Amino acid sequence: MESEEGQAAAGAEYVLHLYITGATPNSARAVQNIKEICERYLAGRYELQIVDIYQQPELAREARIIAAPTLVKRSPGLTRWLVGDLSERRRVLTLLGIAPDPNDPYLHG
Repeated sequence: MESEEGQAAAGAEYVLHLYITGATPNSARAVQNIKEICERYLAGRYELQIVDIYQQPELAREARIIAAPTLVKRSPGLTRWLVGDLSERRRVLTLLGIAPDPNDPYLHG
C-alpha cells in the first residue's frame, strides 16, 4: 500500500483501490489521473488505496488483478474494474457513476 487519502474507510462514500506496477509511466499517469478526479468530483467523500503489486503481490492475487494499472471501485454499489492509465476521464466517471462536469478541462482534451 503506497498511500491512503480521503476519509477513513468507515465514512468514505467511495472506496477505490488502484493497482499499479512501480513507477512506470502508465502507473504514474494513473495515479495522477485518479487523484485529480477524486479531488474534483469526490472531495471529502472517498478513500483511495494505491497498491504497488511489485511490493504487495499477495494483494493483487487476492483481488484477482491480471493487468496494471487497474482501478477497482469497491463501493458504492457493485465492484467494478477499469484497466488503463485512467486518461479517458469519461470512462472513469462512468465507472464511478458520476455525471461529468461540463467545465472539466480534461473532458475536452
